[in-house]
Amino acid sequence: MKSGDYQDINRRMEGAVGAFKNDIASLRTGRASANLLDAVTVQAYGTAMPINQVANVSVPEPRMISVSVWDKSMVSAVDRAIREANLGFNPIVDGVNLRIPLPELNEQRRKELAKLAHGYAENARVAIRHVRRDGMDYLKKAEKDGDIGEDDHRREADRVQKLTDETIAQVDSLLAAKEAEIMQV
Repeated sequence: MKSGDYQDINRRMEGAVGAFKNDIASLRTGRASANLLDAVTVQAYGTAMPINQVANVSVPEPRMISVSVWDKSMVSAVDRAIREANLGFNPIVDGVNLRIPLPELNEQRRKELAKLAHGYAENARVAIRHVRRDGMDYLKKAEKDGDIGEDDHRREADRVQKLTDETIAQVDSLLAAKEAEIMQV
C-alpha cells in the first residue's frame, strides 16, 4: 500500500473522530455553551440554515445562552427551531434577542443524553469500519492485480486493522469522558 493511500485512510478515520467530537460537544452537561445550539437549523429565506448563520449565539452567564437574531422577521423562526430541536430549551423572546435559561439536568435527562452520546459513538465506529473496509478492498484488488504480494497484503491489512483499533479506542475514550461529564451530579 502506498504511503498516500494509508494517509488517506488515516485522514478519513480522523475525520470520523472529528465529526464525533463535534456531535458530543453539542450535548449539554449542565454548563452553558454556544455549541449546544450547533445542531439547530432554522427555516430562513426558504432554506434550512444553521442558527449561527442567522444570529449570534453567546453565553453571558454560566446557566444562560443568549441568541441575538440579525433580522427581526426571523425571531419567531429561530424561537420555533430551538423549541423543536428537542434540546429541552424554552427560549424567552425579548425583541430580537432570545434568552435561554438552562434548567437543572434531572437523572432521566442525563440518561437520555448519555444514550444519545452512545448513538453518536456508534455512528463514528461504523464510519471508521467503512473506511477500514475500503482499505481492505483496495488491498485485495491490489493483490489480485499483482501490484502487491500475499505477504505485503497481510502486513498492510494488519497495519490498517491496527489503525482501526486505535481510532475506535479513541472514540471509546472520548465517549467515556463525555458520559462521566454528563452523569456528574
